[in-house]
Amino acid sequence: MASAVVAQRAQAPEEQAGAQAPAATIDGFHLVLEALKLNGIDTLFALPGIPITDLTRMAQGEGLRVISFRHEQHAGNAAAAAGFLTRKPGVCLTVSAPGFLNGLTALANATTNCFPMILISGSSEREIVDLQQGDYEEMDQLAVAKPLCKAAYRVLHAQDIGIGVARAIRSALSGRPGGVYLDLPAKLFAQTMEAEAGRRSLVKVVDPAPAQRPAPEAVVRALDVLRSARRPLVILGKGAAYAQVDAHIRELIEKTGMPYLPMSMAKGLLPDDHPQSAAAARSYVLQEADVVLLVGARLNWLLSHGKGKTWGGAPKKFVQIDISPTEMDSNVAIGAPLVGDVGSCVQALLEGMEANWTRPSAEWLGAIAERRDKNLAKMAATLAADAVPMNFHGALGVVRNIVRERPDIVLVNEGANTLDFARSIVDMYQPRKRLDVGTWGIMGIGMGFAVAAAVTTGKPVIAVEGDSAFGFSGMEVETICRYELPVCVVVFNNNGVYRGTDKNLGGGKDVAPTVFVKGARYDRMIEAFGGVGVHATTPAELEQGIRQALASGRPTLINAVIDETAGTESGRITSLNPTAAKK
Repeated sequence: MASAVVAQRAQAPEEQAGAQAPAATIDGFHLVLEALKLNGIDTLFALPGIPITDLTRMAQGEGLRVISFRHEQHAGNAAAAAGFLTRKPGVCLTVSAPGFLNGLTALANATTNCFPMILISGSSEREIVDLQQGDYEEMDQLAVAKPLCKAAYRVLHAQDIGIGVARAIRSALSGRPGGVYLDLPAKLFAQTMEAEAGRRSLVKVVDPAPAQRPAPEAVVRALDVLRSARRPLVILGKGAAYAQVDAHIRELIEKTGMPYLPMSMAKGLLPDDHPQSAAAARSYVLQEADVVLLVGARLNWLLSHGKGKTWGGAPKKFVQIDISPTEMDSNVAIGAPLVGDVGSCVQALLEGMEANWTRPSAEWLGAIAERRDKNLAKMAATLAADAVPMNFHGALGVVRNIVRERPDIVLVNEGANTLDFARSIVDMYQPRKRLDVGTWGIMGIGMGFAVAAAVTTGKPVIAVEGDSAFGFSGMEVETICRYELPVCVVVFNNNGVYRGTDKNLGGGKDVAPTVFVKGARYDRMIEAFGGVGVHATTPAELEQGIRQALASGRPTLINAVIDETAGTESGRITSLNPTAAKK
């Protein structure tokens, strides 16, 4: 803490005799930084401005890495993705009021996705805010944040900074992870206290996410249900990926012989070409399974709430692993809830299984294999077709092949059609190598997630973006260039939202609301900041561009021109659009 200490004036010689030197002091800026460092936080994602500008400068001076963004939402998205990848809270710093609100979108999304994140925002003085006297960027930020995150705290006194940071960290990580807001009014940063007292006030959080083992009777019940299965299925969610108990999950799958279906961010927990993967027979296994084991997956809209035609007419029994007991029975009855952390629950199941566990019948596995092989063959034929102009399959076939060769690459993916096609086309082979729009399905996560992936993993990143989705965060290519990150952005450019063929129904000169500038050259954006731009109109040109980007490690943006007629309305969720309802 020596570098944080503010030295007092030197005493005159006549004052030194018999007089004790004044105690050194530390201010709120440095107490915040020391509290974060004490708890292993080494990177901050930020947008500097009043009143946190000096905090970002001092953070660099104290050895933290500060990644400064062009918009707070993308800094927040980066912090959220960092939390998912590292199991430490990603920290985002923003200015007050509008900056806080920009970051709040990412905080709410992190909470929905169960990513540990802390949003730290400067704020106006309490006495002015409470009397609504019109301070600079006046807003009761704590009250605004509370409904949209897991927890929210405000620190008013320097001696409480250590406790405030500790509470934020423990809240973000314990139980079901999520987003936490920490409000730091401007006056707090300039407060001082004795350095030694400041040091004692800091808190190192011990075991913020302790193991929570399931009840023994719950394990017995779950095993009994699994034993009764004739057509079992395991669904792996992103909670299983976050848990980082990959070996236990693989052992469970392979010991039982049960087919499994990975949700998009769980792809790679086991390689997508694993013989027990039922991803290519998704519709069939969801309809026909009689017992379903959910591991870190929720029966939300992504799984049709566990009911309806997606799940067919066959009766289902569900075994669900989740750390939150209130998740059980949220949509359908859960016959065997296993409440606890994923690692403890999976380990308890393994310990309770006899060595000669009965594997699924050859009839069930054979039926899955038949449909999987048929669908994969159909997909291979589609990918082999060299359509001109390039379509989604041709472009994503290139990405698919490169990821197969380089399974360490992190793939970031967003868009409508771009997202839907990539989920089924691009196989993953290592865990936590795919980041996408998650539970809310929102656009705009692309560049923030890409920055976080590059910073936290040190691995190359390919961000596959629809042209509409890219527009939400495209200015962050400057951030990627500024920090010289090994990110290759591939923009699938089909001239519009979903596609570029819509017409103005009113017959006026304005283009339709879903149509962009025809023939836009997104590649030239990154060139303005010193990155590499590539214009690709064929799969061969796209492949060359990606390979050169990976070889050089330089920030690259590839404008991949896609047939503007190739997209469909809203991708695979067309049914959610009440004005279209198109298949």
